[in-house]
Amino acid sequence: MWVFWLIAAGIFFIIEMATIGFLVFWLGIGALLAMVTSFITDSILIQAIVFVVSSTLLLIFTRPLVNKFIKVPKETVTNAYSIIGKKAIVISKINNIEGNGQIKIDGDVWSAKSSTDEEIADKTEVEIVDIDGVKAVVKPVSLNKTEANSSSIDA
Repeated sequence: MWVFWLIAAGIFFIIEMATIGFLVFWLGIGALLAMVTSFITDSILIQAIVFVVSSTLLLIFTRPLVNKFIKVPKETVTNAYSIIGKKAIVISKINNIEGNGQIKIDGDVWSAKSSTDEEIADKTEVEIVDIDGVKAVVKPVSLNKTEANSSSIDA
């Protein structure tokens, strides 16, 4: 019966290598402990109990400890959603009623629409708040007080 537990442990370790959850590893250790038990007793019931109990205890007590030392990278936003939160410049007036408007961000031109349904003029700095289909949903970036004062003095 020890061959069964050895094969089971091998399968669990191979599955663990294919996943990143560090969960199936403890089942492999439990299978190895059941294999050692098979050298002591021929009772399949006792071997199965050793497997289940040892795997469960290892999962409960050691997995949280291992998770403290292993840093799982945070999910990286890719594709179109990576531009959310970035600033862009309007290159073609954004008008939701007419359904037109374009922005330029990182050298790319995107179709855009306003998040507030207001028209946004050319050369306005906007922030991308969402993606709706193939359009970037934007809102105008509000000027801070020093920029507002300097622009009113220049006018």
